[in-house]
Amino acid sequence: MEFNEKLQQLRKSRGLTQEELAEALFVSRTAVSKWESGRGYPNIDSLKELSRFFSVKIDDLICSEEIISAAENEKKEFIGKYLSFLCGALDAFLSVLLFIPVFGNGAGASAVSLFDLTGVSPWIKAVFAFLLCLTVLQGICAIIISRLDKPAWSRYGITAGMILSIIASAVFLLARQPYPGLICFAALVIKGFLLLKAK
Repeated sequence: MEFNEKLQQLRKSRGLTQEELAEALFVSRTAVSKWESGRGYPNIDSLKELSRFFSVKIDDLICSEEIISAAENEKKEFIGKYLSFLCGALDAFLSVLLFIPVFGNGAGASAVSLFDLTGVSPWIKAVFAFLLCLTVLQGICAIIISRLDKPAWSRYGITAGMILSIIASAVFLLARQPYPGLICFAALVIKGFLLLKAK
């Protein structure tokens, strides 16, 4: 008998609904539904709680192959959260571009911060500020999402961060602002390296 069938049988033998079991285990009803439908396995802590709640051994709940599969899924989720956090932190770090003097203020002029930039038209300055603020906001959202149990959201956040890094690098380089362009490009390369490492 598979884990999902055992769990359904144990729950029904106690006369519990999925929601009641979820409340007893301090997990969401969606998690219990996912476990019972065979679409996923509980993490190790939830397995221990299930074992204690139903007074059965973990070995009676789940076979060794399922434990390995559950551990692999948990590892993938952890890597996804960690990756989402790191990519979000890199995007949030770009907030320094708003304040440090990396923008060229015309030919032969010294570098200035974005707010002190006078060598470009106001609308280009507004584009720079909008792009940086959007990237930083996306990074903060990615950090918050990494704390949630939403792997799909994390993937979307990472993708959005990569796209914004590409756009920011291109805009800064095309506007002849090499230092902020290189910083954005470096963040993009680091995120790409992290994504490749995670595969």
